[in-house]
Amino acid sequence: MGNVVVGLAVSVDGYIAGPEDGPTAPLGEGGAALFEWYTDGDTPSRHHPRFRMARQSAAVFDAIVDPVGAVVTGRRTYDITGGWGGDSPVPGRPLFILTHHVPRPLPETTVPHTFVTDGVASAIAQARAAAGDRDVSLAGAQAVQQAIRAGLLDELHLAVVPVLLGGGVRLFDHLGGPVRLEKIRVVDAPSVTHLSYRVREDSRVRKDA
Repeated sequence: MGNVVVGLAVSVDGYIAGPEDGPTAPLGEGGAALFEWYTDGDTPSRHHPRFRMARQSAAVFDAIVDPVGAVVTGRRTYDITGGWGGDSPVPGRPLFILTHHVPRPLPETTVPHTFVTDGVASAIAQARAAAGDRDVSLAGAQAVQQAIRAGLLDELHLAVVPVLLGGGVRLFDHLGGPVRLEKIRVVDAPSVTHLSYRVREDSRVRKDA
């Protein structure tokens, strides 16, 4: 069985999107700065060839994406991104969406999209079944926060961008208490610092499981 992981770009003050994000401005005001490192180098990603990153960033990015077998996201993130055009944030991987209401009619997709109405534990369990021995990746702040509260997150990979957004979508709100981490890796790259952590077993409180 693989790990439950998250890999996200984040500002120094902890935001993954700027203020006033929505379908017409998915990254909010100033949020585009979080993704400049995806295109400021000359090394393409094996998974997203249009991303051309610094060599160090491409190695870290692909190492995180390589083992992913399925993705879980929240409904707000799903709607803001337009459902990734029927695909998934990790291309070709099945997507599981946390929601209170299943859309009707179901959207047309190129990979399976499953709407899960009975909570994050169920969504992750279904994603694990689809992923087999590969990882389950989380997309969006809500899915990450719910997984942390439920004690279900294994690893956290942050691309910390040197910008202060001052508002927007915070990654680490509503965690339900302190979460202790173990450092796995630190990689300094042009315009971004990659930090990887493992969630300690004594922080898996499973409050919402």
